[in-house]
Amino acid sequence: MVAIPSRHVKCDDLHSRCYPRPEGVRLKSSSAVVRAMLAGLLLSAASLATIAHASHASQPPAAAAVRRSFDAFTDDLAAQWMRANPAAATSQQYFQGPEQDALDRELAAIDAQYGIPLDAPGVAVYIARARGGLSRLKTFPRAQLTPVQRVSAASLQWQLGDAVRMAEFSDQRFVFDQFRGLQVSLVNFLSQVHPLRTPRDVENYLARLARVAAVLDQGIDVAKARAAKGTIPPAFILQATIEGIDRFLAAAAADNVLVDSLAMRSKSIQGFAQTEREAAVASAQRTVEESIRPAFRRVRALLAGELKAAGEDAGLWRLAKGADAYAAALHVNTTTEFSAQKIHAVGLREVARISADMDARLRELGYAEGSVEERYKALEKSLQPAANPDPRPLLLQEHERILRDAERRAGSLFDLRPTAPVQVLREPPFTEKNAAAHYSAPAPDGSRPGTVWIPLPGPEFGMLTMRTLMYHEGVPGHHFQIALQQESTDIPLFRRKRVFGGLSAFAEGWGLYAEQLAVEADWYHDDPQGRLGQLYDELFRARRLVVDTGLHAQRWTRQQAIDYGIPVAEVERYVVMPGQACAYKIGELAILAQRSKAQRALGANFSMKGFHDLLLRTGTVPLAVLGQVVDADIAARRKP
Repeated sequence: MVAIPSRHVKCDDLHSRCYPRPEGVRLKSSSAVVRAMLAGLLLSAASLATIAHASHASQPPAAAAVRRSFDAFTDDLAAQWMRANPAAATSQQYFQGPEQDALDRELAAIDAQYGIPLDAPGVAVYIARARGGLSRLKTFPRAQLTPVQRVSAASLQWQLGDAVRMAEFSDQRFVFDQFRGLQVSLVNFLSQVHPLRTPRDVENYLARLARVAAVLDQGIDVAKARAAKGTIPPAFILQATIEGIDRFLAAAAADNVLVDSLAMRSKSIQGFAQTEREAAVASAQRTVEESIRPAFRRVRALLAGELKAAGEDAGLWRLAKGADAYAAALHVNTTTEFSAQKIHAVGLREVARISADMDARLRELGYAEGSVEERYKALEKSLQPAANPDPRPLLLQEHERILRDAERRAGSLFDLRPTAPVQVLREPPFTEKNAAAHYSAPAPDGSRPGTVWIPLPGPEFGMLTMRTLMYHEGVPGHHFQIALQQESTDIPLFRRKRVFGGLSAFAEGWGLYAEQLAVEADWYHDDPQGRLGQLYDELFRARRLVVDTGLHAQRWTRQQAIDYGIPVAEVERYVVMPGQACAYKIGELAILAQRSKAQRALGANFSMKGFHDLLLRTGTVPLAVLGQVVDADIAARRKP
């Protein structure tokens, strides 16, 4: 076991960051802004008094009926939710038998980030369903629910409220964009997620291919309606999206990613004759040539037309309800009540703290001249591999090596570990230029492992950040958090399957916490360059707070954001996904604050493994609910 001795830890107050203190390094106090921010978070957690009691005290006889009714209610609402989103139902294999099979043949025009239907009638039904769920949720006396049910009820109340909030601003969102627009999400879902385990899966795949054009045309209609209300992407977003469509169209139908994915993945299907496979691939090729490619050209024509009227202003502030839409996005993505101004201030403070640490470490490596950014880039440049032969295969191998090493090291910090394996794959060329590294969950039936997707567009590569990337996306980051939640039998199905959303603040906060945990556990003791890469990624997440709020609340330009040290593709991601970039750092700070609180309260009885087990067993929750879960655990451990 790798302990983190208390003599190496300095916590300035209950809401500070609580990191191990390296020998000879004096940690600076947390800023007043960060302390006030996290104090507000804990106060909001305390307001959830209805889930404060985690004891298993006896309940009156009526409580059993209430608990059964609550489970039936959540099961029914979740099923309704998933039936309206066939791609999500397939991804999670939520149903069984004929019902799941029928959904595996369907496609719908859905906002990939929030799961909201694109068309106005669909939005109305979505809002009505969420409001109905909220009304029904109020009828359950929380005191009569089990501790797990109280956590689930509090989480569901938050998520349904945010579902309504975001849906009410759906006309402020872009249908087609370069990152997770409809045309991207359809292709990624079909080529990466749709299962190809049996000949029937192939039939369903072909049925879905036949529906792609109609879904894209529906998206075109919605985009036109939103444009009529003033929701047109900035010119640079339109241009990036058009370039992505051009890359999709550049390949002949036989080489298209939708055909190639079927051809490659269907090779492993047992009982699928070669002649049947060839016929299926030929059918897919015809659909791509005769239906899907023309639909993509129609999308391109729409965007080219919008480009003539588009401006360069980047933020939501320019739209009619932009300020309110951004406040809603921050609420959903951070699961807090924090304003854009507060988040901006936190970002500035964190940028200053991390930059000072990087400055000292760069000087130790002999990089003393220029800004932190310039010196880091110079170090990164010195480590770039030769262009020939193609370095990508070796880079993927190195990511794989880091992942397996992390699995070995994680045993000292975690008792809970998922049974599902995890793999590393390269992001497909169609989306690689604009993609960020990300994790996709394993298939519940075991047919697909958890996957860390690595974009390697080149010509330059992130040599210094490979380790921290794998700790965040893989182990002990998203793979532990998401796969364990999916495998858990202690939490209800709707939370295991993340039916009502991923709760980014906890999920991405956990990813950043995993990065920091590797530092605390001394995984970088012989790798000062990798440690700099970890700090640079942390600086990047702090800069995100500044840039995201700058773009959408303070009228920053795209160039201002780039000049602040954010890559172009990332800036453009924040433009089309407002608020999402703020989830990471806010979530990490909250988790660290909760750990600090538990360490203070429990003293020698505090267990790092126990804390991690608590969070992973609880599953993804809003940050306010997390605070109450930790309070309940502290109270339980203090009992004689």
